[in-house]
Amino acid sequence: VFAPLIGVTILPAQMRHASHEPGPVMRHFRTFLVGAMRAKWLTIAVTLALFVGSLFAMRLVPQQFFPASDRPELLVDLKLSEGASIYATMQRADTLETLLRDDPDIERWTTYIGQGAVRFYLPLNVQLANDFFAQSVVVTKSLEARERVRQRLNAALPEKLPDVVTRISALELGPPVGWPLQYRVSGPDPQKVRDIAYKVANVVASDPRAEKVNFDWIEPQRTLRLKVDQDQARLLGLSSQDLAQALNTVVTGATVTQVRDSIYLIDVVVRAEDEERTSPNVLRTLEVPLRNGKTVPLLQVATLEYGLDLPLVWRRDRIPTLTVQSDLTGTTLPETVVTALRTKIAELNATLPPEYKVVPGGTVEESAKSTASVAAAVPVALMVMLIVLMIQLQSFNRLFLVLSVAPFGLIGVVAALLLSGKPLGFVAILGVLALVGMIVRNSVILVDQIRVEMEHGRHPWDAVVEATSHRFRPILLTAAAAILGMIPIAPTVFWGPMAYAIMGGLAVATVITLVFLPALYVTWFRVHEPPREPDAPADAQALAA
Repeated sequence: VFAPLIGVTILPAQMRHASHEPGPVMRHFRTFLVGAMRAKWLTIAVTLALFVGSLFAMRLVPQQFFPASDRPELLVDLKLSEGASIYATMQRADTLETLLRDDPDIERWTTYIGQGAVRFYLPLNVQLANDFFAQSVVVTKSLEARERVRQRLNAALPEKLPDVVTRISALELGPPVGWPLQYRVSGPDPQKVRDIAYKVANVVASDPRAEKVNFDWIEPQRTLRLKVDQDQARLLGLSSQDLAQALNTVVTGATVTQVRDSIYLIDVVVRAEDEERTSPNVLRTLEVPLRNGKTVPLLQVATLEYGLDLPLVWRRDRIPTLTVQSDLTGTTLPETVVTALRTKIAELNATLPPEYKVVPGGTVEESAKSTASVAAAVPVALMVMLIVLMIQLQSFNRLFLVLSVAPFGLIGVVAALLLSGKPLGFVAILGVLALVGMIVRNSVILVDQIRVEMEHGRHPWDAVVEATSHRFRPILLTAAAAILGMIPIAPTVFWGPMAYAIMGGLAVATVITLVFLPALYVTWFRVHEPPREPDAPADAQALAA
């Protein structure tokens, strides 16, 4: 509606007459087009061969869910054993800050001890509060500085903090997943789950591309249990609460008063010294106060027992679930390693009891979820598209011809991603879906123009040549406009794969629409070239028509 209105408004009343003689580009194109239509079986075979080749080359395209962010922040995670105290975590964090302090590439940093960073960034993988965990948010001066800092920390932290599981990562784009390579081991018995997790870790470690293999929980903690002789305690007038309060005062401490600092009230905690709090001998000789003012040794009413316990157990659907997680070397993608380990994991699963299982998680799982959500809407979209095309074309034959070109856009998609080194991820898949609509649109324009030319009395062969020549410039210009429109976002981290997928797919699909589709049309409808005058070439005869 708007374009005709603008045309009537700005175009002059008298248009300058333009020559209808085709230029050199159009003459060469018509010659090539007629040759492709005459060698129609060769044209179809070459196109199909390129399509099959692109399917095989798809294996070479890296698979990636979402790329890392191009922000300058780095996240440095420090994870001690599950039984570590917050004071031990603080000491390891001080060691990390010593490495960060004099680095010229670092602008500033913030360290969170006993918890992860606050959500300053929407896709941040927020960590739960645990005494054994610390996280530093390091802001570097540039993207290049971020990579230099990452390399230096990766080299220094294993030497400075050998007892800590460290991970240095950039901020994520898309749903947060944390460690890129993950396998979840689930089952009713935590001890059995731990044993299976060790086997899974050996499988993951067998791949040289996996590094820093670790667990989200697995280490048992030494415990000291107090077994109370309830009969003896009742004879002395002691309750379990009295014994617990006495031990808590010595080990953890008890608040006895508060002091005021400006507008703040600070608790004053009384507890035993470090050596007394950590010595089992001190606990054995602990004097427990009685209600009559006297004291009694703890060993008179209780005994101390040593044991092991799991300080942390993750559950999924109320079932103990242990995650084996790992980082990856270089630019290795999680999908690549999961594919390589699929056979070994399947063999391990086959040996497990029915109630135990090992499933991949992390990036691979999130990618599958997102792809499934898109795939669920694709059938509805295709159905709507088919209905609209049937209303427009009113022919199953023409509908087949229009849709036949869409899959061949994969040739350009694969070629563009391979040449640019971009991965095929969630955003690139969205670009491919959008590409299908662009390709079908151009095919509809060409097939409908062939119908119009035939209604004007042209021979079907000449109608195909004339329609393709007539729509050559509009199809080429619209494709070029879409391709050029993708250039500004092509260098970006997030939208780059989608841009390259659309540019490559649309460029190849445009050529296929203008060459392969006419050859397929004359093949499908069994159109033969009409006889020509001996002194008139085919393209000249078509021009005369």
